[in-house]
Amino acid sequence: MSTVLLLSTADTDLLAARASGAPYRIGNPTRVDVSEELPALVAGSDIAVVRLLGGKRAWEDGLAALKASGIPTVLLGGETVPDAELMAESSVPAGVVAEALRYLVEGGSANLVELARFLSDTVLLTGEGFVEPQQMPEYGVHGERPYTQGRPTVGVLFYRAHELSGNTAFVDTLCDAVEARGANALPVYCGSLRGADTGLYEILGKADALVATVLAAGGTHASQASAGGDEEAWDIGALTDLDIPVLQGLCLTSSHAAWEGSDAALSPMDAAMQVAIPEFDGRLITVPFSFKEQGPDDVPVYVADPERAARVAGIALRHALLKHKPNAEKKLGIVFTAYPTKHSRVGNAVGLDTPASAVRVLDALRDAGYGLTEYPDNGDELIHRLIAAGGHDVEWLTEEQLAAAPARVPLADYRAWFETLDPALREGMLEAWGEPPGSLYVDGDDIVLACLQFGNVVVMIQPPRGFGENPIAIYHDPDMPPSHHYMAAYRWLENSFGADAVVHMGKHGTMEWLPGKGLGLSGGCAPTPYSANSPWSTRSSSTTPARAPRPSAAGTPPSSTTSYRRWRARTRTATSPSWSSSSTSTRSCPTWTRRRHRPCAPRSGRWSRRPSCTTTCTWTISRTTTRSTSSSCTSTAICARSRMCRSGMACTFSAAGRRPSRA
Repeated sequence: MSTVLLLSTADTDLLAARASGAPYRIGNPTRVDVSEELPALVAGSDIAVVRLLGGKRAWEDGLAALKASGIPTVLLGGETVPDAELMAESSVPAGVVAEALRYLVEGGSANLVELARFLSDTVLLTGEGFVEPQQMPEYGVHGERPYTQGRPTVGVLFYRAHELSGNTAFVDTLCDAVEARGANALPVYCGSLRGADTGLYEILGKADALVATVLAAGGTHASQASAGGDEEAWDIGALTDLDIPVLQGLCLTSSHAAWEGSDAALSPMDAAMQVAIPEFDGRLITVPFSFKEQGPDDVPVYVADPERAARVAGIALRHALLKHKPNAEKKLGIVFTAYPTKHSRVGNAVGLDTPASAVRVLDALRDAGYGLTEYPDNGDELIHRLIAAGGHDVEWLTEEQLAAAPARVPLADYRAWFETLDPALREGMLEAWGEPPGSLYVDGDDIVLACLQFGNVVVMIQPPRGFGENPIAIYHDPDMPPSHHYMAAYRWLENSFGADAVVHMGKHGTMEWLPGKGLGLSGGCAPTPYSANSPWSTRSSSTTPARAPRPSAAGTPPSSTTSYRRWRARTRTATSPSWSSSSTSTRSCPTWTRRRHRPCAPRSGRWSRRPSCTTTCTWTISRTTTRSTSSSCTSTAICARSRMCRSGMACTFSAAGRRPSRA
């Protein structure tokens, strides 16, 4: 049989050719040096097949060199239909080009054997004999895995090309990790989720959670579905109908060494293809578990990291278990952000009444059958009780509050958790904060936590990250390890309280500033032990409002994005109200419930919130209290948030041991 030179930008083509045993010489055009390596490959070959993702312009120098060599060439595009420009540049008949593409589109080692025979016969006239391309399954289940009734099932979805080329070791590693966690693994391959057969979704419907490595299902042009575009351009109806969590398992195009040594972790292409676009499908972003490493003949293969695969499996299992657990038995942690560490900033948010929202969440949980005991019926009482339980404001925290705190972590428990940390992270914490339990928020040897428990729901204040003379700077220091108290709080939520899920509420937390990679975390990144494997959700303050008049109103989408990607969380945002220009000369009154008391919108020509009013201002502070234009303020709200109040009224506020914040 004649020797075929196969140059393809799809490494799975090269892997299938190598597995076929046919006389192929293989290479990837992106890695073949045209002047030094290509002549040697051509010298030992009888015919060349080139498949390029990106068309002729992707490798013009190489195509010119092949043409100059005189070797018969079959030029193909990366899609399933012939590329007209490449077909015209081929030195063989168009029919041969079209048929050669069919062999590669169907894929698999058997078809690659027949491709070599086909070209040998039709171009070189050797009389080998060949069969037509065999149609391969578009989707199916990979291998045979045991199934145990009553266990949750985690699906693993990967590309058909990997199945046909035999590049499935990374899938097997992940499935082994799923089974080691006590779940059923269901590995499924497909060519694409776009327009997939209903039979594929019937298979996926057997799973309680799905780890997908296949890219987005909704469409091909995410930009068309953006605000102001075609809202129907991105359709994930079939995926949504599965009604299961879909997690993105990251299979990077870089090596493990490159990922491990990079703070950014993901290349721009991986960040776009593995993270940003799958987010349009509503997927939860996990961590990298597979990397491209050089194999024989300089052809990369996917190699899994067992530790990271176990992490993905653990996250998927925790999501899958929620379907098997009655609501009455589920436990939930609700964490209020507090930045900086002041009573006045607990639950801080822009345009979001965090305490009142938490009460509504508790109401919804009670109505859904969750096991709740008596809890406050309004946000003011909830926030006062949280602060009275200790808070984290060292200016007001008393020894009596520390001694009375019901939630605490014994030193022995904390040491056991601490010893499981990555050695580098552990050493960093010891250098920054000393030996456990540290000196902050401790009562004897116990680390105490500021929280309230209402049956199966805990409401907690997020542990502080910054201390000392400039705590705000420390909060944003990406090299500062978290404190023992910080670590103890999150480990207590999962290990002691037994939270099945965690909800963060407020403007943003502090996990986006912890040391480690910005995306695609490793086991040594600080957020890893804190977020554990529990499902997370964030209820954050505003994203960019409609027609925002100035940057200060635009919210903090970058912080939110970093947070939920590092936590693999589902994010819900409180969208800012629309803005319009006021034509009145009087003050405008915001009429929705708000906790942050901003000054009323000012004079004519300035921006104000809708609706505007022309009457004497009566500003709603909470559902039950109002501020009038009288000479003194009688508000009972948490007025520490009123540092921005400019009413000029005499302050009478003195709650929860706080002194008045304005004169």
